[in-house]
Amino acid sequence: MRILVTGGAGFIGSNLTRLLVAGGHAVTVVDKLTYAGNLSSLADLQGKPGFTFVQADICDAEAMRRTFAAARPEAVMHLAAESHVDRSIDGPGEFIATNVTGTFQLLQAALGYWRSLSGAAKDAFRFLHVSTDEVFGSLGPTDPASTSRPRTTRIPRTARARLPAITSPAPGWIPTACRSW
Repeated sequence: MRILVTGGAGFIGSNLTRLLVAGGHAVTVVDKLTYAGNLSSLADLQGKPGFTFVQADICDAEAMRRTFAAARPEAVMHLAAESHVDRSIDGPGEFIATNVTGTFQLLQAALGYWRSLSGAAKDAFRFLHVSTDEVFGSLGPTDPASTSRPRTTRIPRTARARLPAITSPAPGWIPTACRSW
């Protein structure tokens, strides 16, 4: 499977990318390489078949369109985010730009790409947004979260095991946020 991973040079993204490449997937990593992303975390994958790195900002609509056109992904795993609370206090604009505008630009590029697909490729395309409580907010004491309900809007850390079972009312889209505690 061809998978596009945003934020793939971060801690979680680089480990996910290694797992995907080891599983035989062709992975294109998109990362801006800010404080959280480090290309050296992917050094062992450089030059390996099935791995491509693109240094780009998800806020750059044209760069995202080019990346989709070149990578032709069957799935997107969107991990890129500003997620450190202390940094959000000092520079909230960066958080809005990346977490809101960047995600919007990525979704627009994905939608344009998805519309260019047909048949089985269009039906099979998936977009998964993965982030933390620092992006989505913490669960309250009465908020529903359960490992036994894979269709809930808040899927705990077992989402990876349940990913194949997740479906969406709109073909090709997974309107899901994975959360970590």
